[in-house]
Amino acid sequence: MPKIHFVEPGGGVRTVESPAGQSVMRAAVDHGMPGIRAECGGACACATCPVLVDPAWMARIPPPGATEASMLDGDGPERGMTRRLSCQIEVTPGLDGLVVHLLQGF
Repeated sequence: MPKIHFVEPGGGVRTVESPAGQSVMRAAVDHGMPGIRAECGGACACATCPVLVDPAWMARIPPPGATEASMLDGDGPERGMTRRLSCQIEVTPGLDGLVVHLLQGF
């Protein structure tokens, strides 16, 4: 199974395994990651599962769709190219080793 490295706000790293086809959000919720509330359950309707994708991984992740982009528009000080909703990132074998940063105080 692909591994995802979650970098916590304090700098600690938690690594979890996730089956391909699952979202990064589901992996985070299943492993109790802080800051991933996932209030809509992954429907891209609430923006409560934001992460910052490590820049080295951005080229391997499809760009955000229109709905995700509109949810991220103007959303918080960390917005930018690496800010994504974790519910919209599907775990694939090619993302084995993905690094995402959890947001503090979210």
